[in-house]
Amino acid sequence: MNAMNKSDSNQSINAISFNVADSIIKTKINKRHETRDASGEHNGFLIPLYNIHEGFHDDDKTPTQVYLTVVSKGKIKGPHLHFIRTGCFTCIKGNARFILKTSAGYEVFNSGDSNGYKSVIVPTGVPAAIQNIGQEDAYILNMPTPAWTPDMNDEHSADFNDFDFSL
Repeated sequence: MNAMNKSDSNQSINAISFNVADSIIKTKINKRHETRDASGEHNGFLIPLYNIHEGFHDDDKTPTQVYLTVVSKGKIKGPHLHFIRTGCFTCIKGNARFILKTSAGYEVFNSGDSNGYKSVIVPTGVPAAIQNIGQEDAYILNMPTPAWTPDMNDEHSADFNDFDFSL
């Protein structure tokens, strides 16, 4: 496991890389910033998820699409894998865990309201599942590359029979 830290004037990035069968799984915490109106009154928050200048994505894996997927309370999407696409997932509402099956075993990363809105890059060839671990629907953004198309044929099943999905 290699730890990498990067900082710039706008955002601090903490990424942990795991070498997995010639692939690297990266994660980073996305900081929440409170926002205020012109009079200084709190009016919400923002969470920067993607900035080309932060260097989180490899140059050849810059996202080419953004889409929302929702995992219902108590449900799991996957497991499956892609041989063409790399995914970059962030739970933006609710709570989810991303389970990745690697040559070293399972790696589990939590993201969402209670988990720092962590982004997780899932390289091609790494099987993954997304599990809702909260009490409401989990809203997850995926920023894959290349962009999905209906004729891509890149959904492949994966066996997670030896993983305990109980919470």
